[in-house]
Amino acid sequence: MCQIFASIPREEYDYQSRSIRIQGHVTSIRLETMFWHILEESAQTQEMTLAQFLSQLYNEVLHLHGEVYNFASLLRCGCINYLNHIKNNDDATKQLKQEANSISSLAASKENDMGLERRLAV
Repeated sequence: MCQIFASIPREEYDYQSRSIRIQGHVTSIRLETMFWHILEESAQTQEMTLAQFLSQLYNEVLHLHGEVYNFASLLRCGCINYLNHIKNNDDATKQLKQEANSISSLAASKENDMGLERRLAV
């Protein structure tokens, strides 16, 4: 398990600061490079630029909570939630495929049993 953590290349956990315009104000956000990659991927899945994505996120948090407290920490936790969501959706997809295969196997087994019963009845 430690290998998963220890093998991360240093450039992935180095800090990277980026200037972003949110609600007309330029602000600087400092995150580890890996988080920036996840945020870029997330923005891309929403068909937005990173700046558009972060602005919309900021506005949604402001709307929901009335203030945006520690935006950088929110972004890190949001990245973890995003990865968990992907993992859970992948797990759900795998489970549905397994259930579909089980149902198919059960149906095929029943069909074979019915064919055997027909042959025995003749």
